[in-house]
Amino acid sequence: MRRNDKMTKQQQSSLVSQVLKVLYAPHKAFKEIIESPKFMGPILILILFIAANIGLSYALMSKTYVEGTLPQTGELDVWTENATLWSSTSGASITENFNDYMNGTYYGNRSISFSMLNSRQVSLELFNIGPINCSGPDDYKNASLRIKLVSPSVRPESASIYLFSQGPSSYFSYNLTDTFSNSANTVWNNLTLPLANNQWASNNGPSWGTITGLELDFAWPENSNITVLVDALFFRGVFTTPLDTAALSYVMNYSVISLMQFAVEWLFLAGIIYVMIRAFGTKTTWRPVLIVVGFALIVLFVQTAINAIAIATLPKLYYPLEFIGGVQAERDIAVNMIYDATTLVSVVSGYLRIIVFVWTIALCGVGTRLLTQFSWVKSFLISAVAFFATTTLMSFIIGI
Repeated sequence: MRRNDKMTKQQQSSLVSQVLKVLYAPHKAFKEIIESPKFMGPILILILFIAANIGLSYALMSKTYVEGTLPQTGELDVWTENATLWSSTSGASITENFNDYMNGTYYGNRSISFSMLNSRQVSLELFNIGPINCSGPDDYKNASLRIKLVSPSVRPESASIYLFSQGPSSYFSYNLTDTFSNSANTVWNNLTLPLANNQWASNNGPSWGTITGLELDFAWPENSNITVLVDALFFRGVFTTPLDTAALSYVMNYSVISLMQFAVEWLFLAGIIYVMIRAFGTKTTWRPVLIVVGFALIVLFVQTAINAIAIATLPKLYYPLEFIGGVQAERDIAVNMIYDATTLVSVVSGYLRIIVFVWTIALCGVGTRLLTQFSWVKSFLISAVAFFATTTLMSFIIGI
């Protein structure tokens, strides 16, 4: 029994040595492989490739922080899509405006319009939205909304937001007056308000852990016709990684995708090389071609492992709401921030991809030469044609 165990370990060591030899001495390695073609080598490489992809996915997920919002992004900005959710103690007319709104993926296709005739103030209330927890380090940290003061064309003399906690008499208040310009307001004002800090005044013991409604109040120096638009209201500032929500699902998906990528490339590349060898009049069997190509795909593991290491060096990457579904100008800013943080890794990955292309063609060319005794030029030509044909087919079939 001990002798059998020892032989097994020797076989395992020999297999690993053979796989590694493909990287630094492919001519010698392929000679040995062709003399005794066995599937254990390509299977080991497949396992290594899947493991490297799992490592890459873990590295990527650990660096990726996506902003969570309330309402959730899948619900759009539901609070500013439905006029029936709002009320007004000042008697404002409340309607949905389909002509003037924030044009973003998650901002819906309308805003809420509040209108008053011959008045100097207007109040806008939204209740029954909670309870929303804004008290802890893992809870919502900001509230953001867009406000457009259509008329009158002067700055309000006062503007405030109130966040209610459980009842109308318990609330936090924040002075918004300085957030609006002194001139006519014909643009959307983008407000992002930090929560649970000393900039907010409190009344009657409210709690940041139970926010249940909000109110916006505006007042002007004299009576006029008032129109205020509100859109894109979110509680936000919670960033989580996919590891926090669906780590197992992501790992399983990456494993399946890796298996498909390797299997499809292996079969297509070997199949095209085999057909071309036979077309040139050389008789060979399918098995050694398949096994040689399987060993050549060790470069996929090398590529994935290097990419995983490169991704692990990245800083934390924050994907805010603006990146996911904001207006185009805001999304461009968010995209540029991510681009700046990942440029070096992207460049390394791009050059590495080219190296892997050339390396794969070279290894398959060496294998073809040893399988057929074709000239080096013909062997590398077969390898290159087969590789680019495989790459094209894979892009159509699995999008890689």
